[in-house]
Amino acid sequence: MQSSGNVGGGRKCFWGFRSLIQRKQVDSVHVRSEGHHQLARKLSVTDLIAIGVGATIGAGVYVLVGTVAREHAGPALTISFLIAGIAAALSAFCYAELACRCPSAGSAYHYSYICVGEGVAWLVGWALILEYTIGGAAVARGITPNLALFFGGVDKLPAILAPHTIPVFGIVVDPCAAVLVLIVTFLLCTGIKESSLVQMIVTSVNVSVMLFIVIAGGYLGFKTGWVGYELPSGYFPFGINGMFAGSAVVFFSYIGFDSVTSTVEEVKNPQRDLPLGIGIALFICCILYMFVSFVITGLVPYYALDPDTPISSVFASYGLHWAVFIITTGAITALFASLLGSLLAQPRILMAMARDGLLPSFFSDINKNTQVPVKSTVTTGIFAAVLAFFMDVSQLAGMVSVGTLFAFTTAAVSVLILRYVPPDEVPLSSSLQESIKSVSLRFGPNIQESDSKNLQNPSGSSENNSRYLHEIGEASIGYPLIQKSISQENQNEQTRRKISAWTITFLCMGVFIFAFAASAQGLSSILRFTVCGVCGALLLCCLIVLTCTDQDDGRHSFGHTGGFTCPFVPFLPAACILINTYLLIDLGAATWIRISVWFAIGAVVYLFYGRSHSSLFNAVYVPSAYADELYRSSSDYLS
Repeated sequence: MQSSGNVGGGRKCFWGFRSLIQRKQVDSVHVRSEGHHQLARKLSVTDLIAIGVGATIGAGVYVLVGTVAREHAGPALTISFLIAGIAAALSAFCYAELACRCPSAGSAYHYSYICVGEGVAWLVGWALILEYTIGGAAVARGITPNLALFFGGVDKLPAILAPHTIPVFGIVVDPCAAVLVLIVTFLLCTGIKESSLVQMIVTSVNVSVMLFIVIAGGYLGFKTGWVGYELPSGYFPFGINGMFAGSAVVFFSYIGFDSVTSTVEEVKNPQRDLPLGIGIALFICCILYMFVSFVITGLVPYYALDPDTPISSVFASYGLHWAVFIITTGAITALFASLLGSLLAQPRILMAMARDGLLPSFFSDINKNTQVPVKSTVTTGIFAAVLAFFMDVSQLAGMVSVGTLFAFTTAAVSVLILRYVPPDEVPLSSSLQESIKSVSLRFGPNIQESDSKNLQNPSGSSENNSRYLHEIGEASIGYPLIQKSISQENQNEQTRRKISAWTITFLCMGVFIFAFAASAQGLSSILRFTVCGVCGALLLCCLIVLTCTDQDDGRHSFGHTGGFTCPFVPFLPAACILINTYLLIDLGAATWIRISVWFAIGAVVYLFYGRSHSSLFNAVYVPSAYADELYRSSSDYLS
């Protein structure tokens, strides 16, 4: 938001900072009436389950089983998958409530823009763009070697699809990966129902293959006596710590269910269907992971598993060489479904950011015939195809995890804000300035102690009107995670909101320092234990304060009422924040150096485009209680 012309340099700096913490309104009839085309509401619970399972179960499980069992968990891999599934469910609970309250495209970007602020929302959206792009390119690259098995090897692929090395640069290009990305892009442009149908088919094939692994492997296990569990080292060869280390690794095999929330605007009944879709998809994935890992680690000793093709090699060791083709089919369909999930979600993130003005309006266009964001989808597909063609992006896999974990963390913080300090102000465009003045005349100081000249001359100069609007907005400026109460009639409520907001702030700070100290191997043991102890005490105090503090009554009417409610608040969101922050910090310095470059590029884009084009750039904030009156006054004034 800009300041008026006579405001000093310090005030201008403050207005510049304010753009980072300004929050948008939950999409309402007033927001939708501003001209945005809506996506087609065609998805059912079955479609959501197919999208969630397809985007979550990639081909990684066909490799991950061997690597994690050999290096971390041993036969206890099944419990590692269970613990990771429970940790993922914490984020799923937060997503489910936010998706019901704020059912618009954009996923975690949308939720953080409503609850936290524009700055954090931009970072989340920018990170998700990178996640889906690199993730899609990496998945497409992984399909080629699996597909080549049906032709007898990579050398037997048709020349037009086979990988080639550019002699001068030493770059291995992969035409097959690029073609697959373009095929998926074309499919997504045909419509959400058509693409979800294809997703359902390939996901069904993948699930059928995993069921084959469980049933056939279970038969072999009972026939041979489960030799993998009859070991001198026992069920926990690496100890309990190894089991938990395995959980941290396999946790990333669950980060795909958030693709479901990106389609929220296309769901027929989001309040009912979204929680069911997210929950059932995550449950199916967890059960399949656990059964597959139980069977494979039981058929052969964990140390004998092939780290590259564990499942195929296990069946081959029992003489079932024909099963390798079935397992390869499952890997291909899993990769294809994961590619569909990545390329489905990113255009909707771009569309949501463009609707808010943070990206060019080009990305927000929705095709009238197919009712999908075709321009965003084509742009995403072309960019991902180029990456898949020229680059092996597997070394950038850590950057994909940053986007997901960052989104999970902000979703959990958003739930705490929604429960304890939900936004109690509504951003209004400057076109409603006359309505604001007329309502302020009726409600007096409840909105703003206005300048008498402005009240006496409501049709004054544009400079006075601009100054008047910014004075109104000035009254509602808050600190990060804190909303000032405009009503002077309830000081206790104002105090409760401030205490809750600062407690959430200290909770987030304590979690970050605790996770950093716990993962910092370079620090001395005494210093690490001291910092962790102090931060642990701070976290405990914050949880006690939030538990003893009443939740805000405004949460009942915030956004769209009804639907799923996250249980065990504040403990569940706090645990989610802690787990995801620890995993974020533990990704390593190399990953954070790469992601810092991407974030720096994003900061430049935001400063030179997003901030000045934001739909909230000239907005003013008024109490939610008066918003409807302002809209009614605006309608009367225009008529």
